[in-house]
Amino acid sequence: MKVQEHLSFFAALFRIDEQPVLGMKLLYITILILSIVVYKLGFAKRLPLLKSAVIYLFLAIGCSVLTFFGAFLPIAEGLVVAALVLIIYKVRLHQSKKHEANQNI
Repeated sequence: MKVQEHLSFFAALFRIDEQPVLGMKLLYITILILSIVVYKLGFAKRLPLLKSAVIYLFLAIGCSVLTFFGAFLPIAEGLVVAALVLIIYKVRLHQSKKHEANQNI
């Protein structure tokens, strides 16, 4: 059984089978950045600095767990899809608010 056949896209892209330490660090950074983007686009509210720091600390801890799953499961790929859906939603929401503001004038 070859490990390369069972790796997720990002795990194979970062070659965690050949360079496990560097590959897992890159996978962790990718998952962390995508998680922050999804959090900011979908769930973030204005919070005081200390509360935001606590949230990002727990997000970083959770991403370290997700990184181990992300080697063989499509965790990062799911985050990419979630980020794209939220970006499309935010753009459409902005356009509809802009359109409503123009109609009220």
